[in-house]
Amino acid sequence: MRKYEIMYIIRPDIEQEAVQATVEKFQNIINNGGEITKHDVMGKRRLAYEINKLRDGHYVLVHFNANNEVISELDRVMKISDEIIRYLIVKDVA
Repeated sequence: MRKYEIMYIIRPDIEQEAVQATVEKFQNIINNGGEITKHDVMGKRRLAYEINKLRDGHYVLVHFNANNEVISELDRVMKISDEIIRYLIVKDVA
């Protein structure tokens, strides 16, 4: 298993319970074949630039170990999820 890092931004116009449900959904995907080493919900922050006419978003950063199947499933679900504004998955070199 390789080390990865994902940062994703959740829409600001959804309820706090929906934010928690979204975070848990992605944690379950990662834990199904991988393990989370660090998880940080940074809260609502201002975006650097406007995305889809939105200026704010809930930032979440996760460090985890996983195989390629978990990454492809996570990528697939992130693409079709309406709650996610933007995301980035990178290999962690540390």
